Amino acid sequence: MTLALAPVVRRQTIADALRRTALRLPAKTGIVCGSTTWTYAEFDARVTRLAAGLASIGVAEGDKVAVLARNSPGFAALRFALARRGAVMVPINFMLTADEVAFILRHAGAKTLATDSGLAELAQAAARLDTQVAQFIWLPSEDPSQPVGGMHSFEQLAACRDTLPEPQLTSTDVAQIVYTSGTESSPKGAMLTHDAVLWQYVSCVIDAEIAEQDVALHALPLYHCAQLDVFFGPAIYMGSTNIITSKPVPDNLLPMIERFGITSFFAPPTVWIALLRSPLFDPAKLGQLAKGYYGASIMPVEVMKEIATRLPNVRLWNLYGQTEIAPLATMLGPEDQLRKPGSCGKAVRHVETRVVNDQMQDVKPGEVGEIVHRSPHLMLGYFHDDERTKAAFEGDWFHSGDLATIDEEGYITVVDRKKDMIKTGGENVASREVEEMIYRLPQVSEVAVIGLPDPKWVEAVTAVIVLKADQALDEATVIAHCTRHMAHFKAPKRVFFAEALPKNPSGKLLKRELRTRFAQG
Repeated sequence: MTLALAPVVRRQTIADALRRTALRLPAKTGIVCGSTTWTYAEFDARVTRLAAGLASIGVAEGDKVAVLARNSPGFAALRFALARRGAVMVPINFMLTADEVAFILRHAGAKTLATDSGLAELAQAAARLDTQVAQFIWLPSEDPSQPVGGMHSFEQLAACRDTLPEPQLTSTDVAQIVYTSGTESSPKGAMLTHDAVLWQYVSCVIDAEIAEQDVALHALPLYHCAQLDVFFGPAIYMGSTNIITSKPVPDNLLPMIERFGITSFFAPPTVWIALLRSPLFDPAKLGQLAKGYYGASIMPVEVMKEIATRLPNVRLWNLYGQTEIAPLATMLGPEDQLRKPGSCGKAVRHVETRVVNDQMQDVKPGEVGEIVHRSPHLMLGYFHDDERTKAAFEGDWFHSGDLATIDEEGYITVVDRKKDMIKTGGENVASREVEEMIYRLPQVSEVAVIGLPDPKWVEAVTAVIVLKADQALDEATVIAHCTRHMAHFKAPKRVFFAEALPKNPSGKLLKRELRTRFAQG
């Protein structure tokens, strides 16, 4: 006979992780953002008071609280306060329109919406579009800002001295619903439990070497699961010092890396490329930077070589995954960056990954198949969407929607999203393969390859190129370069030049926008 214990005795939630770090390292600087600096003890105490403040305005266990805000100390505290209250966080992409935000608010059933001064107008407009939102929380920003009238103030809520009742929460309760930014008609809400996120933290700590001594710069949006749960959360779990900013641009990032002695930094390849091209880039001022991480898309091999040359002390990791797996799935470590260029590596500590054909059979080395996963990181399913949940877990594996090859050593290389594979003249072309070829041209700063409708080819391979400053290039040269080095059907049929490529706040290229923009080209 086993004695029944209260769930709290064995509980491990996201908020418990912060509390335990604060008990271990109370005087260590935990958060720096703008003019705000909190030790871990101060951070944890503020989170507890904020959780009590949430309870005082009627936020109950299990309630969905949406967050539409840029990176700030308020965002950081709210993330853990919601977990401590037992509420469910619903982070929202601040680049969405009011209609798109309203869809998420309605679908999640959020009654409380947290926002900041810069996004308050969008938040209020979205809330008016037939949602259940009944109250707002104002969050202070990185830069000084004034509270918005009619909203509960973060500072007032965080001053609450009420005793917070112990939530009847377990590690298997839902901690957050993260809506995918996919290309389908409506986004899907991935339900992630506390233990899914925490298992993922452990994989990050072990395989990405997140460490207590890190001074980590968090510059990509915290609403995005990569910055929030691959870097910020594990850094809190370990007790790193966390520098937070809402401005992921070279003019802000490069001085911050020097000023704070940043040792650990994550950014998608597009941001790394922008840093390398900036006139402020000076390797001598970035000497303490030791760990560099990238994700969202594969680092072009030529850019990787440039980083290795200009920042020789920086060890690089490629981290691959998606929202539904909290989000880390595979990793390519520093020792394999140039040995396995373009690969996303192997499954991390708590993930089992295969590359399979349509019959769920493992593909042979070099053959293209779909990446599927099993892991305690995985979501419970899509909120209020049994049909798409069932399809995603067909065959008792999670289907990523990414096409990849696997080599004899077990290293996986993503060749494309299923939706981005170009079907031209009866042949399949992986856009990334063409992009890698075009990156070999020294004039190219960035490139995206897409398929555009074509009466002859059905889809024409099309390149959209951003040139380096003071460089010149023409369509004929690009096409000739590609046809010299790859099969002719893979070479672009059209080449456009642009001043910039559209990206979401996490730095991911928005190819659907390029398809729309150039479809009439």
